Amino acid sequence: MTRGQRFTLVAAILGSSVAAIDGTIVNVALPAIQGDLGGGLQSQQWVANAYLLTLGSLILIGGSLGDIFGRRRVFAIGVAAFGVLSLACAIAPTVETLIAARALQGVAGALLTPSSLAIIAAAFTDRERGAAIGSWTAWGGIAMIVGPLAGGLIVDQTSWRWIFAINVPVVIVTLVLVRSATPDAPPEPRRIDVVGAALCALGLAGLVFALIEQPRFGWGSPAILLPLVGGLASLAAFVVFEQRAAHPMLRLDLFGRRNFSVANLQTLTIYAGLSVLFFFLFIFLQEVAGYSALEAGLTTIPTTAIMFVLSRRVGALADRLGPRLFLSVGPLLAAAGILLLLRAGTETSYLTDLLPALVVFSLGLTLVVAPLTATVLADADESDAGIASAINNAIARVAGLVGISAVGAFVATRLAGDTFQPDDDSVGAFHEAVVVC
Repeated sequence: MTRGQRFTLVAAILGSSVAAIDGTIVNVALPAIQGDLGGGLQSQQWVANAYLLTLGSLILIGGSLGDIFGRRRVFAIGVAAFGVLSLACAIAPTVETLIAARALQGVAGALLTPSSLAIIAAAFTDRERGAAIGSWTAWGGIAMIVGPLAGGLIVDQTSWRWIFAINVPVVIVTLVLVRSATPDAPPEPRRIDVVGAALCALGLAGLVFALIEQPRFGWGSPAILLPLVGGLASLAAFVVFEQRAAHPMLRLDLFGRRNFSVANLQTLTIYAGLSVLFFFLFIFLQEVAGYSALEAGLTTIPTTAIMFVLSRRVGALADRLGPRLFLSVGPLLAAAGILLLLRAGTETSYLTDLLPALVVFSLGLTLVVAPLTATVLADADESDAGIASAINNAIARVAGLVGISAVGAFVATRLAGDTFQPDDDSVGAFHEAVVVC
């Protein structure tokens, strides 16, 4: 690995980790934010959801801009903006100001997230890319588990404002590394697809909003149906427009490539199952098995540790042997691990009921994640690396929301109340969620 490649990889890891952590770390600070700035439950929800909404709705545009203006440049702009807006969140005087800053943070995240993978794709050859993406995946997993734990410590010991302010030095280091990273190839001259971008943003915004707010309003509410139908109609119009546009934001012929389409379909199913599993597992452990919030959170450590140790090695092996074996065996092994969770009941032992299942699941997940991402990027032309990364990111994010919404509605029919209770019905509902995963 050359010096430029090493700086590229570390910059991509730091930039994407900051954006990913900010999607979850704020949850542990919501009570402290409410105590300081006021606002009811709805304000607390939008401190978290404003970021997720703008990130999810603009991520395809962010990937497209990277392909037009250069991935490294757009990545650096996104990282710098994220740092400035993190500081704005840290000094926000009112909850309304904080929500607005969080929404703008999501815009910055939409610029840097797809570009972080795209600059890796540009800096590494096909034979090196799997290992590099494996490292990116491994450190991303570490960031996701350390973030909420560190956030809780920061809130308890100092102030909730520091969970945002701490991003600033990380952003500065990332920008220094970007200056020494492997340079981009010159981007192909294209015009910005303004109409396509507007339709895409409206479509994803409507869909993401409906999925985020559905648990609060319910599927039958006009507040959900109108943005959902409008979003789907906008996405359909986006597809029609892109077929005819001279300079489309999204080249639809990408989906005519078998590996690209199959890998993205597999991303949809894997990330839906992953989100559903941990969503219901955390609820089950706390409401039925009697775990504390910290104990439930710590159950993810085996998954993080296994992915951290093995992801780079699996990526390198996939480069040598091809991804097909890993993309076939990995999901089956992960599914076997999930089915082992059927042994969990009202009396759940971590060592005998949870740990073996999580180890098997984590091995399967590790076998598939890095090769899956590398396959998506490898099957796209270099000039479309940004939008290819954005598509994969968008599918993964929407998959989690769809999975939780759909399976949540299914499991809710088995429960008399709004939460799991330690009885046979709640255990049966959890087992049904496991089977669906």
